Amino acid sequence: MDPRRTAQDVLRCDLCETPVAPMYCDICLIHLCKACVGEHLSEFDKEHKIVPFEKRGSSTKCPNHSLKICELYCEQCDIPICVQCTSSTQHQGHTFVYIVKILEKQRSVLQKDLLELEKFIYPKYQEIALSIPVQKSTHNTTSQKIASDISKHGEEMHRQIDVIIKKLNSDLDEMDSKYLAALNKHEDEIKHMLSDITQTIADLKKMLNSDDVGLVSAYKSRNAEFRRLPPKLTVTLPSFSPQKIDKQQISAHFGSLSELSIETKEQNYTMDSSSTVHSTPKRSLIDVPQIITEIKTDYKYAENVSCLSDEDIWIRGNSNILKLYNLQRGLLKSFKPKSGHCADDIAVTGNGDLVYTDERNRTVNIVKKKKIETVITLQGWIPRGVCSTSRGDILVAMNNDNWQTPSKVVRYSDFTEKQSIQYNDNGQALYSSFNFAKYISENRNLDICVSDWGAREVVVVNQAGKFRFTYTGLPSSAKKPFYPYGITTDSQSHILIADLGNHDIHIVDRDGQFLRFIDNCHLENPSGLCVDTQDNLFVADSKTCKVKNIQYYK
Repeated sequence: MDPRRTAQDVLRCDLCETPVAPMYCDICLIHLCKACVGEHLSEFDKEHKIVPFEKRGSSTKCPNHSLKICELYCEQCDIPICVQCTSSTQHQGHTFVYIVKILEKQRSVLQKDLLELEKFIYPKYQEIALSIPVQKSTHNTTSQKIASDISKHGEEMHRQIDVIIKKLNSDLDEMDSKYLAALNKHEDEIKHMLSDITQTIADLKKMLNSDDVGLVSAYKSRNAEFRRLPPKLTVTLPSFSPQKIDKQQISAHFGSLSELSIETKEQNYTMDSSSTVHSTPKRSLIDVPQIITEIKTDYKYAENVSCLSDEDIWIRGNSNILKLYNLQRGLLKSFKPKSGHCADDIAVTGNGDLVYTDERNRTVNIVKKKKIETVITLQGWIPRGVCSTSRGDILVAMNNDNWQTPSKVVRYSDFTEKQSIQYNDNGQALYSSFNFAKYISENRNLDICVSDWGAREVVVVNQAGKFRFTYTGLPSSAKKPFYPYGITTDSQSHILIADLGNHDIHIVDRDGQFLRFIDNCHLENPSGLCVDTQDNLFVADSKTCKVKNIQYYK
């Protein structure tokens, strides 16, 4: 390095040593004064990129051609490329755009994300973080009070037990006193009779040795009297019969803690055109739901539907072929399940993979990049409905081979059983044992909603599997019995249920309160349901073989 260069003198031109070098070559990595820019560009055997010194490092060198700058962007490969790359076979037939446009677009995204993070999301997290110590303090106070109440109740029960023990001991003392009095009386009577018998024996011996005719002739026998032995005193002594200690019974009589309920409520934000952020507003149902579009399938009947996106919909019908349709372009692709059997239900995971159940070979399968993998194989159980949860778990509703065994819902995490839901707190079955269709959906509040077609009801439990409510339709308005089939939920935690027999859809809130019907969209045997990100409803209409896209929110 030139000894004249110092820490205070780093912006000299690398060609002429001029102290002011406001320009920079991003390829050659040298400082340039304005006068030397032309001379540097005259080196035609190299590519150059002259930029102001403040913007040095803004150019991207091509990883395949080190002397080239990436001026283009390959949309298919999603990478920056140079002009020379466009002629390679790797990018043959691909679409290229100027990298400047990509940078402008990304800068806009970055600016928008930065604004949202700084102005809204970060403060919201700060607010939540500050609330946690308050929650901890409140929890500590509440927990201490509960512990105190438990101890006081325990002391009161001990006092009650002490009273019972004292009463039993008092009763025992009284019984002892009566028993001893009876024995003493009986003893006195026996002693008196023994005295009489002893005297009679002495008199008889005396008379036997006497010649006194008057004394002997006056004798009166008392043997008949003595033969009548005194009544036998029979006493049934008291006994103590302790009740068997039943821990569950004691717990039930002592009291119990209510279930701990931890509910997470989602808070979503969206950026509008003016770059401001707002909470997702509560939406209102429209008076007259309307059909936006329809997909005409080539099934004899369409039964299940699941949204891959707002435009792409997986559909299952009566055949053993699963099909992906686009609202505008029609059929995109199709495939046959691994076993060759007809799938029973379908769902799309958060990663965009398709999951389906196969009742014939008792499996749950996942489709990733055109490859089908069996991830769950059941023994003694038949998989029915399936859904993917917000946390990436899989919920499967299933029937048992034994028709007397109630059905159940099993949660799988990484395809390993994590939770089984079958009975309520009283040991009663939550779901019917009928070997009929059961469809399942997770609500936004993490409730698990099961449509039990055989039992003619929808059963809702919370995330922990605790029973919340049962919905059995509105009998007063139904033309036919309530036969729930497909089920889904939306952003407002409303539950939508296809009523197969009455050709309509019930909308109820998260607590099971009926809100309204969708019964005006020419539905004929609606079966499968799903909702897209805009809360538009897709209905697989089995009789018309169509999937209808219905708007029901304003």
